[in-house]
This record gives sequence, C-alpha cells and structure tokens, in this order.
Amino acid sequence: MATAAIFSSLRRRRSPSLEAFLSPVDLSGLPLVQTLAAISTEIISSFSSTRFSFQRRNARSLIRKIEIFLVLFESLTDSRWGSTPSSSSSSTALLCLKELYLLLYRSKILLDYVAHSSKLWLILQTQSISGYFHDLNQEISTLLDVFPLDDNHLSLSDDVREQIELLQRQSRRSRLYVDSNDESLRVTLYSFLDGFENGEIPNSLALRSFFVEKLGIRDSKSCGSEIEFLEEQIANHDGDVEPTGSVINGFVAITRYCRFLLFGFEEEWRIKNNNNNPKKSKGDGEGFVTVPKDFICPISLDLMTDPVIISTGQTYDRTSIARWIEEGHCTCPKTGQMLVDSRIVPNRALKNLILQWCAASGVSYESEFVTDSLPNEGFVSGLPTKAAVEANRATVSILIEYLADGSEAAQTVAAREIRLLAKTGKENREFIAEAGAIPHLRRLLESENAVAQENSVTAMLNLSIYERNKSRIMEEEECLEAIVSVLVSGLTVEAQENAAATLFSLSAVHEYKKRIAMADQCVEALASLLRNGTPRGKKDAVTALYNLSTHPDNCGRMIEGGGVASLVGALKNEGVAEEAAGALALLVRQSVGAEAIGKEESAVTGLMGMMRCGTPRGKENAVAALLELCRRGGAAVAERVLRAPAIAGVLQTLLFTGTKRARRKAASLARVFQRREHAAMRAGGYGFVGDVNGNRDGGSFTTDVSVPMSISISVPVL
Repeated sequence: MATAAIFSSLRRRRSPSLEAFLSPVDLSGLPLVQTLAAISTEIISSFSSTRFSFQRRNARSLIRKIEIFLVLFESLTDSRWGSTPSSSSSSTALLCLKELYLLLYRSKILLDYVAHSSKLWLILQTQSISGYFHDLNQEISTLLDVFPLDDNHLSLSDDVREQIELLQRQSRRSRLYVDSNDESLRVTLYSFLDGFENGEIPNSLALRSFFVEKLGIRDSKSCGSEIEFLEEQIANHDGDVEPTGSVINGFVAITRYCRFLLFGFEEEWRIKNNNNNPKKSKGDGEGFVTVPKDFICPISLDLMTDPVIISTGQTYDRTSIARWIEEGHCTCPKTGQMLVDSRIVPNRALKNLILQWCAASGVSYESEFVTDSLPNEGFVSGLPTKAAVEANRATVSILIEYLADGSEAAQTVAAREIRLLAKTGKENREFIAEAGAIPHLRRLLESENAVAQENSVTAMLNLSIYERNKSRIMEEEECLEAIVSVLVSGLTVEAQENAAATLFSLSAVHEYKKRIAMADQCVEALASLLRNGTPRGKKDAVTALYNLSTHPDNCGRMIEGGGVASLVGALKNEGVAEEAAGALALLVRQSVGAEAIGKEESAVTGLMGMMRCGTPRGKENAVAALLELCRRGGAAVAERVLRAPAIAGVLQTLLFTGTKRARRKAASLARVFQRREHAAMRAGGYGFVGDVNGNRDGGSFTTDVSVPMSISISVPVL
C-alpha cells in the first residue's frame, strides 16, 4: 500500500516545461501508444466502478480525463501512428506521449491510494490529497497546451480533436477542489482531539455517529485496521507531511478508545479459538517477533531508538539514561559503577544494526523523541500528547471493567491491550496502575488460559518499568509469588521468560532483592532457565541472577538454589558469559561465595577463557572474580588460579588492552602471582619452565626449573 512518502514523488510544485520531459521507458512510436492505451484501460477498468468514500469528485474527474486520453491513444493506434519513420516525425508529440506515461502511472498510484487507504488517514490528508489531484490536473493542462493537435502526422479525426480541445479548456479552468463533506469530517475529527485535550470525553453518541454512520467503520476489526495504518504513518513519517507524529498518536488513542467503547470485545471468539495455539515468540502485538536482547535498553526494556554509550561502556537508550542522570543518579544502572562524567556518545554502529534488523523483520522503528543534536538521524516524534494520554486513560477504564467482570476471553483481550498500552510511555504505565490494573493482572497470572497468562505477565513486566509501579507490584498481596509461579511452571516459554524479566526489573530496587531471592523456588527456577532456556530466556535469567547477586545477603541463597553452579556453567555461553562473570565477581567477594565458586571444577577455566576471548566488560568481570578467588577462596583455590595455563600471557595482554578497571585488577592479580613466585623460589618450589633459549612457557609450572616471573605492572592504580 502506498504511503504519504510516495506522494512526494507524485506531486510537482510547478508544471513541467518541455525540457523537463524525460523518457520513462525505451519506447517510441506505435509500441509507446499501445502501452499508454493498455495503462489507461487498466486504470479505467480498475476504478470506474469503485465507490470512493472520499475525494469522490476529484477521483471521478481524473478518471474521465483518462477516458478521453484513451480515445486519443486508440485513435493513434488505429492510424498506426509511429509505425513508419515519417509518421513519427514530430518530436514534440513523442515527448508529450512519454510524459503522459509518467502522468498515468502517478494517477494510478493516487487513485489506488484513495481507494484503499485508511479512512481516518484520508480525512486527515483531505487538503494535501486534493492538492495532488490539482497538481495532476495542472500537468494535464500543460501537456495539452504543448501537444501538437494540428500535426498532420497524427491523423486525428475532428471528433477526437474536439474532445481533446474540450479537455484542454476544462483543465485550464479547473481550480483546487476540496470536498466540503470531507473537510467537515476532518474538522469533526479534530474536535474530538480537542475534547480529549481539554479533559472532556466526547459523547458516545457523537462518536458512534462519526465512526459508524459517517465513516462506515462498523466492527472491531475495521477499527484495528485503522489503528495499524495510522501507526504505520507514525513510523514512516518523513517530517514533511501534516499532522505531526504526536497528533497522529492522539488519533490512534481516540480510535482505540472507540474500538472498545463502540464494539466491545467482538474478537472473543477468535481469542478462544487461538487459546490452544499460542504464538511461540516474544512480542507485544499479534504478529510477535523476538527482539535481540542487545537491541533492548536495560532501563526501559524497549527497543532502543537512539542508543548511546556512557562512561562505563554500557549502552542505553538516550532518553532513558538522560532521565536516569537527571534524577540525580551517579552510577551505571547495569553495573553499579560510578560514572566518571555525564557525557553520552551516540552508538551509531548499534543503531545501524537495529535499523537493518527492523527492516529485515518488518518492525517499525519508532522514536518517542526528536534528537536536536542529530538532526539527520532523528525520527518523527511520537511523544504522547495530553489528548492521547486522556484517550488512553478512558480506554483503560473500559479495559479494567472487563478485566474485573468480563468473560475469560474478554479478560484475555483486555490484558493484551493493557500489555500494548504499557509497552511505551511513562504516562501510560502510571495511570494503568493507578486505575487498579495490577490486582486483576495478578489474578490472571494463575489462569489456565495460556494466552491470558502470557499477556498478564508481560503487562506486569511493562508496568514494572515505571519506578513507582515496582512498589505497587511488590506490595500487592501474593503478586511476587504469582510471578515466581509463572517462572517455575508457566504455560508457555514466553510467559516464563517474561516472568524472569519482570523479576529482573523489580530487583532493580535494592530493598526488594532479598525478598525476591527468598521467594520459594525463585533462584532454582532462574538457574534452570539459565541452563536450559532459549537464548533469550538465558539472557533474562542471567540478568535477574546478576541483580540478585548485588545484595550481600543473597549469597547463601544463590549457592543453595543452584544459582552459583548455573552461573559457572554459563561462562561457556557467549551470549550470557559477560553477565555471568559479573555475577560471580559479586558473589566471590564473600568468603562463602568464593568457597562455593572455588569448588566448581570449571570455574577457574571458565573465567580464564573469558579473560582470553570475552568482551571488554567480560574480561574485566573475569579478572575481578579470579582476584577475589585468590584472596578469599583459600590456598588450594588460589593455587589453581595461579597455575592456570597461560595466565602470565593473559595478564600481560590485559594490562595493555583492558578497560581501566580490568587493568587495575590485572595488576593486583599479577602482584599476587609475583609474591607467590618469589615465595616458591625461596622454598625451591614452582617456577616457569624455560627452554634452551630462556623463553618461558606461558604459565605451566614445574619443580624442575625456577625462573622469576616478569610482568610489567606499572599501571596507575585508579
């Protein structure tokens, strides 16, 4: 379906001159005339019987003009014009016919657009679409002024010439025409927007009269199609078309409100029929897609639209991290490290990857803001206006009624819509919770309906992103236990994964971490998901375990519940190794944690592997964990660390290429290594094996040769 962007190629600001005519195809003479006749016939047959809901007069007028052009083309075809060199000697006629090819093509696109576009969008674009028709008419007038009707080589009959001359006079006299009925509907639609903007919900009878009687939107499915089309315009908005993305967003909210106010839950039967076949991938709409975890902002849990890097090397969405800093935080939300400064740097490489993924997956790349510092990279603003917020608030009140008292199918639909509304916008998340959605969603967590359970836990996840809602969820009676229950035995994999993500979101509040970890089977279920889940499920589990590990009182629970063992095992998985190493680096700070990690046979080798081949952050976490193992894990564990193969070479590399924190930790570990080596030399113990040339084997120990270790540790302590 054509979009507003196509119209920029249709519309010309002024009539074309003769020199501007370009040949659209390598055709001339009779083949060109036959092609023009075929296109004209196709347009007439496709649209002559179409009942246009809007732009009726403009569309009919254009079709009639094309019918007259068809008479011209058929006359030229009958006379075999262009079949011989002498009959096509007029270059002016040839150029005009070639330009007519372009004009007919644009006419076809415009008529198709008016015939099949969203009704609401056509109303909003009444004036600009009328302008497109007027521009085409002006081009027709210019073409006919240039067209050599009196050329003898054309062999036009008097009847055909008279019809063309009549069309020429009509085109000259034509003026821009805006249908008064279409314009009246546009004014009415804006009045609804103004009503919501002023906090006055329009009368339901007026809304029914407008949507049902005047627009012919008679069911929930049609309303849904209108919403999808408008949302597509927000995503594809190029900034040159009115209204703005924010205003369109308001109309989306109004239409969603009318969908449930006027048509209730007509889709109940469809939801019931789909209960036994839930979709198997994460998403927040009916066509679910799995968003790569690296593309999701750790703060908002939404697809990043403007990824930026902060001083700790972590990437966040610009608006989320800017809000975090504005609220007075001076630490990295993900790692807890102090921020050296508040500068943020665009992550253009990641942004390009996100754009490519969105294009390949058919996902709209929507922005909630306009970035002044990057005018060429910004997207159309979709910021919620007051009208959108009020319309969504009114919609939520209807949805909650159905959550409370509706049938099972109605509750499922209502949970899905709340899930979608809570997906974006702090305002939406706030008033959804204030309206009392959380208790009803908690009840649905226990539903035997797989779709209802998945929608409710995902809605809970989306709501939890708003800081104040975390306390509302945690204070709701047995809500935490219900979320953990979904994690343990959810009816779909997606429900379990989203439950883990919800726990990660809730555990961002320090005082909740211990309570979450102590919930029955919580750590066990997260550990199981980390071992056996999908790639996305493992990511959700490891981030939740990482958050829980930041509370010192949770160390024992992490060991008892198998969290430590699963984190050690996760070091072999590239997708989650960085977070796993980070969690281990936290747990190893306590002696009981260091002892438990030291008992895991693959812990040291896994951390060493991370130091060799991990991400910069992963290497940093791994060397920090190994250092603490040496300090707190006991002599036997320290011996295993210091005898790890090639540890000298890995430390040397990290001292020169690691992050600041990694270099500092590597220098400390190197000092521990040196002290051990010196002690071993004095006792006639272990040392590095040397070959005949005096070169050392990178870290293998023996009692045969004792050679002092040489690692430069002149790295400033930060």
